[in-house]
Amino acid sequence: QVQLVESGGGLVQFGGSLRLSCVASRSISSSTPMGWYRQAPGKGRELVANINRFGNRNYADSVKGRFTISRDNAESTVYLQMNNLRPDDTAVYYCKAIYIGREFWGQGTQVTVSP
Repeated sequence: QVQLVESGGGLVQFGGSLRLSCVASRSISSSTPMGWYRQAPGKGRELVANINRFGNRNYADSVKGRFTISRDNAESTVYLQMNNLRPDDTAVYYCKAIYIGREFWGQGTQVTVSP
């Protein structure tokens, strides 16, 4: 079992930045796939960025060049640095880990970008 706790969300103005953190309840290795997803009101959950077991990073087209995913395995934490935020980035952001073939999700953190 893995518990994930996200933090760092909040209200920011257009063009601002936020850094989201996701801390895992147990030690995770560098080979544990992890990612960030988001869900805007009235829409489905979508991939924002992830890191696979080989350390390769993948980004949604809408965030490429603005968001960066990184991890600190010693702290069992994955980050999402979000720059140049836009109102259409407003959503609840969720962290996901795949551990021993199972998916684990955090409770989400709200990001709101004002025009």
